Order: sequence, then structure tokens, then C-alpha cells
Amino acid sequence: MYPHLPFRGLFLQVFPWDNKQVKRLRQNSNVEHDISIFWVPRRTLVSNQILEEAGVIGDVNIAELPLYFLPLEQDVLSLELEDSFGDLYLHKDPGCIFLAAKALMQIQQRHGYFPRIVGKGDNARRLADLLVRMRKEVEAEESSASSNGFGKQSLPSASIENLIIIDREVDFGTPLLTQLTYEGLIDEFVGIKNNQADVDSSIMGPAAQPPSSQASSSASQTAAKQSLKRKIQLDSSDQLFSQLRDANFAIVGDILNKVARRLESDYESRHSAKTTSELREFVNKLPAYQQEHQSLKVHTNLAEDIMRQTRSDIFRKVLEVQQNNAAGSDPTYQHENIEELIARDVPLKTVLRLLCLESCMSGGLRPRDLENFKKLILQAYGYQHLLTFRSLEKMELLQPRSSATAALLPGGGASAGTKTNYSYLRKHLRLVVEEVSEKDPNDIAYVYSGFAPLSVRLVQCVLQKPYILSLTKGGSAPAAVNSASAASPGWIGFEDVVKSARGATFSVVQKGDDKAARARQTLSGTGGPKMVYVFFLGGITFTEIAALRFIARQESLQQRKIVICTTSIISGDRMMEAAMEKGSFAAKTA
Repeated sequence: MYPHLPFRGLFLQVFPWDNKQVKRLRQNSNVEHDISIFWVPRRTLVSNQILEEAGVIGDVNIAELPLYFLPLEQDVLSLELEDSFGDLYLHKDPGCIFLAAKALMQIQQRHGYFPRIVGKGDNARRLADLLVRMRKEVEAEESSASSNGFGKQSLPSASIENLIIIDREVDFGTPLLTQLTYEGLIDEFVGIKNNQADVDSSIMGPAAQPPSSQASSSASQTAAKQSLKRKIQLDSSDQLFSQLRDANFAIVGDILNKVARRLESDYESRHSAKTTSELREFVNKLPAYQQEHQSLKVHTNLAEDIMRQTRSDIFRKVLEVQQNNAAGSDPTYQHENIEELIARDVPLKTVLRLLCLESCMSGGLRPRDLENFKKLILQAYGYQHLLTFRSLEKMELLQPRSSATAALLPGGGASAGTKTNYSYLRKHLRLVVEEVSEKDPNDIAYVYSGFAPLSVRLVQCVLQKPYILSLTKGGSAPAAVNSASAASPGWIGFEDVVKSARGATFSVVQKGDDKAARARQTLSGTGGPKMVYVFFLGGITFTEIAALRFIARQESLQQRKIVICTTSIISGDRMMEAAMEKGSFAAKTA
């Protein structure tokens, strides 16, 4: 139970007992019951108060389970704080920053502390400061408990290169775009939670049933089965999904076709088996073939349904508006399309995403345009969304432009660091890459079919300086990325550019005792790969994860591994849901 969640309702769901029930259980049973409550990840004063009000605090054992990061994949760690985006940017609740610091401290205590913490954003700065403070507190406790005061966490890690923290509000624009990787589109259309997606069985077909003596069933039972959802596991345990997940959806059909032809060839190979050993070898491989064939069927059906939705007129119109905003075109030319979408009663989340995208990437909407859209939306979707607009403005996702020329000014009409100036960064970090190949990509821009996510470009400014410099100077992308971040660590070389992104810019070096550090370096050696932890505070999309994995494949040549950490997995729809008013102003009828 996370301490910043609504404890009372959550507790009643998990532990709906009172003191009388606990005592009755113990009195009426011949077996002595020992009841324990574990608070995850920590016990708080509020949790104690809830137990006290429930009247059970004296009758149960209470402890805490410090479980922070959950491994979604070998290279992805998530706190799975579903409400962290709204908590941080709408309610201004720093609870997830504290939990992130506790999670990262566990890594430091196990592997040694991060030699360098690089980051961008005000909340990222708060997280870095909290990490430094927690480390000093641990060192103070150790020094008082031992004579020498040297523990593993008191030295810089020999296996970790640095920690990069990106505050989500530095780049609100990227998650508002429709994700165009296979996994990203599944999340957009179906939704992925804890590596699982609930897909309508009318798309996937009914789940395999055990053999039954009664083969016949009524038409109503068949219809009921078809309306059920099937839970699909989406992780690296599925080898086919591992090939598809980070690919641009445009080439998913080709990949599925190649796999289908290979499987057909493998099945046909049984006819060429002439000896008993060859037949035995085929039989041994048969379960793997059948499993892969089942996976192929699942992803073919899923891809066909996604393709059907991406070919709809509404999807194409939404994508057109998004890509024009991402490319820096005059957004006012897209207003007619947005008005048409409102008239066609598309989901409100879709409309709000487009308006927030324009606001983030163009320095706000013209006041008269914003007022016009508010009027149209309130009339079409309900006046309760006055509160939705208030929340979006509080989160700084939807704002009026300060002046008519604000979008044309070098600083976006605001002082450096107060807003992210996409117009400036689009040019100086080359966010738009027109010649990117989706089939054989050479840049992270393939994930959005020509637009590079700013958040991941900032990571490249730290890890792949020569590549970004060659890219922004108009040169072609080098065949192999030559990383030189060790020679110029942190933001060196990009100080002026990153000033145009919102929030604080920092690079903190954590040093330990020089003699102890040298001794540890000698003992550990320098042969192993270096780890880089990239933490997205406020959430990350599956498409950004795909872009970071693309960088990781390049960096593997430099003996460098990237571990992606985040507070949660987000999408543009989840961002809008955090702000949308769930109630209604409509009068209730008897």
C-alpha cells in the first residue's frame, strides 16, 4: 500500500475486518491465528491511524515490506505508481519523488553510489538533492556505528557510470503524440498493465478450452464467450513479441510474414526426415514450433485489428494534426480538423491531447482560439469539464499564449527554463529527421516516423555527444556511434541548448575517499560493462523505451548497458485521465 494513495478505501478493500471479527476468529477457532499486515513499501503515521480507527492495531502484527522497483523486463524497472503523474503535476504531491529516492538508494546500497547524477527538470533536481541527502545520512549512521565508516555505499560504484534523471514536464509533448511502435499502439488501443493486455476475444478468438464430453453449446453461451476478454502476456518470454515490440508498426506485417514462412518451412522439413534420429529431432522441436505458431496467431490477429483502426478516417486525421504540430507547422491551420473531430463526437481524451500538444509545442494557444475550443467542448461533452480545463491549466498542459509573437521568439516568450521551447530545440537537436528508415533505422526518430522524442534526445546529449553534434551540423549519421561522454561528462557541449528546455539543469559528482576508491577500483578491475541508469520521473511511454533500447544496442559496442527506470508507464490518454473530471453537472432524475 503506497503511502500517498487513499489509504482508508484501499485498506478496507484489502483488510475489511474490524476488531470484533479478529477476536471472534480467535475465540471460535481451535487454532491460534497469527494475523500480520505488511505495508508496501513503508509504514507511515497515516497507516497506523487507519489501523487504530479500525480497532485492530493491538491484535495484529504490523511490518513493512520495502518493495520499490518492480522489474517489468531485464532492462526496465518501474515503481508502478499509477497515479504518480497526477500526484506530481496536478496535486503537487512529492510523494513519488521520495519513493523514487528510496528505490534508487537501494541500488546505491547494493552497488555503491552513482559517481555522477545528471538531470534536467525541477523535480529531477529535487530527486537528486534527496539522493545526496539520504547518502549522507546513511554514511553518518555508518560512521557512528563502526570505527572506520566505510561501507559499500560509501564508495562510488565501479560498475555504474552515472544516473540520468529526466523530469516528465521537460517534455510533455512526446507522450501526447500517438505511439507508433507495435507495443506503443497496443497500449494506445488496448492498454497494457503489468505486461498484460485484456484483448476482446472477438479479435483473438476464444481461449483454448480443455476437452469436454459435451461438445455442443447453445448460441447464447457462444455469444457470451465472444464478449469476454482474453489476457495476453506481453513480455520477453514471447520471442516473437520481443522482435515486434520496438519496431515501427509499418514493418510489423513484413516481420509476421517472414516468421510465418519460416514456420511453414520448419513444418515441411518433417517430410525430408529419412532417419529415426532426424524424426526424433523434429518431434523434440515440435512443442517449440507449436508455441511459436500460437504466438504468431495471436500477434497476427492483434496486428490486423490495430491496422483496421489505423486506417480509419478519424485516426488519420488525428495523426495529421499531431505530425504537423511535431514538425513545427502553423497550428492554426489544424483547428478546422479539431473542430470536425469535436463535431464527430470522438472521445474527449483525443481532442484534449491535440489541444495540449499544440499548447506544449507552440508556447500556448491564442487566447481567442482557446476560448472557442473551451466553448465547443463544454457544449459537446458537458460543463463539468470546466474543472478539467482548470486541472490542465494547473498542470501547465493547456495554456493561453502570452503574446502573438511568443512562439517566434528564441526563448518562446518566456525566460530560460520556464517553458520548453520546442521551436528552438527542434532545430538545434534536430528533432525532425525526414530521411529516417523505419525498416533499418539509424536514428531514434523511427519510433515516431520522423520525430525524435526530446526526452531521449536529452539522454543522447549525455551519452552520444559526437553523434548529436554531427547530426545537428547537417552531417550524415555515422555508422557507429563513438561515445565520448567520459571525456566530456554531463551536459558539457550542450549547456546553451538545454537551457531552452524547462527546469533546472544539473550534474552532480559524488566522490568518496580517494584511497578507498582506488583500492576498490584495483580489486574490481575495469573489464566489465558500465551501467547507465536512466530514470524518467513522472512516467515514460513504451515508444520512449523503444528509443532508449535503440541507443542501448549502439552503446553495447562501447561496453555500456542502459537500465531504464520510471515511476510508471504512461500514455497521452493516461495524462488526460489524470486531469479529466469524472463527475457530471447534469441533474439527477428520479
